[in-house]
Amino acid sequence: MAERRRRISRDPLGLRRALSDRLLPGLVAAMALLAALALAGAQGADRLADRWQGGAAAAVTVQVPEPGRERMAAALALLRGDRAVASAEAVSAERVAELLRPWLGNAPSLILPGVIELRLRGSAEGLEGLAGRLSAAVPGAELESHGLWVARLAALARSVQGVALAVLALVAGVAMAVVAVATRAGLAARREAIGVLHDLGATDAGIAGRFARRVGMLAGLGALGGAALAVPALAALSGLALPLSGGEETAGGALAGVPWAMLAALPPVAAAIGWGTAQATVRRWLRNMP
Repeated sequence: MAERRRRISRDPLGLRRALSDRLLPGLVAAMALLAALALAGAQGADRLADRWQGGAAAAVTVQVPEPGRERMAAALALLRGDRAVASAEAVSAERVAELLRPWLGNAPSLILPGVIELRLRGSAEGLEGLAGRLSAAVPGAELESHGLWVARLAALARSVQGVALAVLALVAGVAMAVVAVATRAGLAARREAIGVLHDLGATDAGIAGRFARRVGMLAGLGALGGAALAVPALAALSGLALPLSGGEETAGGALAGVPWAMLAALPPVAAAIGWGTAQATVRRWLRNMP
């Protein structure tokens, strides 16, 4: 009897029965998993866009037809002496053949052009002048900038980031709706108990606070579970994205790509959303209570 009285004093509204400790955390866990994927997608798209714009956009390729030793040496000397060029390295014939194999297959008799990979010091301005000087020094040599397709890839990455942020906002809205529905269900289930406590002098703030603490705790626990479930999925996706970002395909590299700070922030953010939504829902319900 004494134990039962202590339980009633700690939970006079019977919220442990009214607000399930399975359904609400499970729904919030699913929302947290989706939010983690959306956050990781937005962060990954932002990193890829910055890398492509800052790195690949400064990459330029030079093709030298009939690549004799003298022609390649003349091209390299001119390029390395230009102030706009940070580095100029010849790509081996084996590497060129490997890159072309998916399209040309094994063609040992095919004469491949010489390829020189450049890294620019700054922007791609002045490439037309460099191309003219190169063509004059090495007839037939062509300079090709990757700026156009890099800009398109960066625009695609920004679009993916925008979609991910929109999905995150949608997930937050759905989570608030789920919490509100669960809170209303709990209010309906404990309507009589709430009325009795209200008649005995319980304030709206006190009743709303009890609901908000219970809902906030359940939402935080659910988000913690969802964040834990997101770790292996995000590690796998990070491993797949490592080649695109220039990282090494290792287990440590994949785990390093997981947005740990964002995952750690999910439980407190979910708890705060649950607490605030429950507060607003209960107070609105109490104001309309006869």
